[in-house]
Amino acid sequence: MVSIEDAVIARITKANEHFEILVDPVLALDFRKGKPVSIDNVLAAREVFKDARKGERASENELQDAFGTTDRLKIAENIIKNGDIQLTTEQRRKMADEKRKQIADMISKQGVDPKTRAPHPPQRILNAMEQAHADIDPFKPAAEQISSVLEKIRPIIPISIETMEVAVRIPIEFAGKANSMLRKMFALKKEEWKQDAWICVVEIPAGMQNELFDKVNSITSGKAEVKILDKGR
Repeated sequence: MVSIEDAVIARITKANEHFEILVDPVLALDFRKGKPVSIDNVLAAREVFKDARKGERASENELQDAFGTTDRLKIAENIIKNGDIQLTTEQRRKMADEKRKQIADMISKQGVDPKTRAPHPPQRILNAMEQAHADIDPFKPAAEQISSVLEKIRPIIPISIETMEVAVRIPIEFAGKANSMLRKMFALKKEEWKQDAWICVVEIPAGMQNELFDKVNSITSGKAEVKILDKGR
């Protein structure tokens, strides 16, 4: 367990109320990434605060109303996974750099110069991102930030994304979770609800085929059917 002096604040807003816990910044990040870390080792104290620096604790009623439980460990897990972690400057810089490289690599695989049809190397994209002052969220998935980054760098380097349409058939028991994921990540072109399945057609960047397959198979335990229909632009 980290000492209170070395801990940082992780916070979340629920039911219009702010809640904070004190955590080890390194272990909290590992826990958030799904690494096998004990929540007890992450916490500096088994307390949930309204204001951690002032030592103002949240009441039982406030916790129950906001989280549906008063179990401090379960609440701490919720805050770490879904809230904001007050990272050190070095941690945030390192995470942002890693995410920036991921985004540049993904755009390089998906994007081409519309005149030459040649791909842009990752370093060229990184340079354009720096020149355009593209904001990168270290916690947000790289795939979800591509659109905003492209909007920033297109005035600097000409780039178009090759797309394709993909049909996906999801067994009905996995439809809700898969529906949410696909709508969040891709453009939904068509959908049809059957008694035993949800069927949709999504437009995806050509370079994200493997990511689409992996995510859909993960959600459905490999029971989904995915078929590439045709290339877009």
